[in-house]
This record gives sequence, structure tokens and C-alpha cells, in this order.
Amino acid sequence: MESIFKKCNPHIVVHFAAQTHVDSSIISPQPFLKTNILGTAILLDLARKYSIGKFIHISTDEVYGEIGKGKFCEENPLSPSSPYAVSKASCDMLIKSYIRTHQFPAIIVRPSNTYGPWQHPEKFIPFSIYKVLNNEKISLYGRGTNVREWLYVSDCALAIKSVMEKGRVSGIYNVGSGVTKSNIEVAKIILKLLGKSQDFIEFVNDRPGHDLRYCLESSQIKKLGWLPQVSFSQGIKDTVSWYKNNYKWLEKKARYLEVYGKKSYFK
Repeated sequence: MESIFKKCNPHIVVHFAAQTHVDSSIISPQPFLKTNILGTAILLDLARKYSIGKFIHISTDEVYGEIGKGKFCEENPLSPSSPYAVSKASCDMLIKSYIRTHQFPAIIVRPSNTYGPWQHPEKFIPFSIYKVLNNEKISLYGRGTNVREWLYVSDCALAIKSVMEKGRVSGIYNVGSGVTKSNIEVAKIILKLLGKSQDFIEFVNDRPGHDLRYCLESSQIKKLGWLPQVSFSQGIKDTVSWYKNNYKWLEKKARYLEVYGKKSYFK
């Protein structure tokens, strides 16, 4: 890792999420603690050593836990529910300690649920598309009523670019689209786009500690000039089309899930 810093001599480091899948973290939390917490600590020390101008950490809305009504703002306390979310909240706290202790030039970005092309099929939307393309049912936890705020990948990228260019050092920025939909709503939209009936939905045992709803107050990132550009209706249409046209890639990535996926639904 240090050789990369020596060779590239970057001015800005954008630290993206590493281990990200909640189901995986429940089954085996150790890789999340090692990669997300220790890995972040290593990057922070290297960034300090090489006097990085700006360190942007990509966190998640899951660090706040669930919210029944309203929206989370950046000042809300962290209350993570899953080992994955705990590992990301720990990163946030570690970074804040570096800001205070070392005057470290870091910024934290907390996007909502991001979706779009190239997303690994361990995630809900691409995995659902994969199953339907294989004439299988979409599996929903509980009754599918868990609500997420859906952010198209290009909008997420533009938000990060805005923070890179205009973000305030030591600041925290929520990034939400303002579009919330339950998992069952998303499943029905995918089925409609693929010409399948709602009979292709099945309900499975709920995930332990499953957060009911996420929603972010995103006025701070909007002050930098960012606004979401892609509607959910267009984004999900483009996403389904992309996976249909890139089925071989999707199938290759999804193969290992044939065994793992059965574990992930906690049957």
C-alpha cells in the first residue's frame, strides 16, 4: 500500500467502502472489522505520512440505524444495527478522532442505497434481476416492507466529485436522492420491467436486526451545488436493461451466491 502512495503521490484520497454486504457481516463479522476498521487506520496513517491534501471517506446511511419517520441529519448520533454498519461507524469515529487529534484534512460522505450498472449481484437489485432472468422468484425478507432511499450510481459519483472540489475539510455530507421505496415496491417494478407477474415474489424469514427505514436530510451536499439528476423510474429502467445486456457478466459474478445465497436468507 505504501508503494502506491510513493508512486502516485496523490493530493486527494477517496476511500471507498470495502466489505459492504450486511448479510455477510452477520454470518462472519471478522472480515468487516479487519478490512473496514484496520484497513482505514492503515490508510489514515499513510495519508498523514505523505501529507495528503484531502481524505474523503465514503461511509453509509446505515451508521445512523433506522428511523421510523423523518430524516437523519449529519448531527444525529450513530446507532448502527449490523456488524457491517458498526464497522463503518467505527471508521467514521476513527476519522473524526484524526481530525481532532492531528488536524487531519478528512471529509465523511454518507450516501443512501446506491444502485446501477456494474453493482455486484450480492446486492438486492442486481440479485433480484438475476433471479428473474433465471425464471426464479425474488426473495423478500419479512413482508418486504423495509424502506430504503435509492440513489443512482452516477448521482452518487457526482456528489463525491462535488465534495472533492468544494467540500469543507472536517465536514460530513449526507447524500440522498429523496426517493424512498420499500423492497416490495422495487421488486414489483423489476418484475414489470421484465414482463413477469407478482407471483415471482416469495417471502422468507426476516434478517436479524433488520432496519425498517432509512432516509437522509441532504441539504449540506446541495449547498455545494449538487442535485440528483436521474429519477428512480429512469434509473431502474436503465439498470434492468444493462443487466439484461450484460447477462454473462452477471451470471459469472452470481455463481458463488448459489450456495451463499441460501445462507443469507436465514431460512
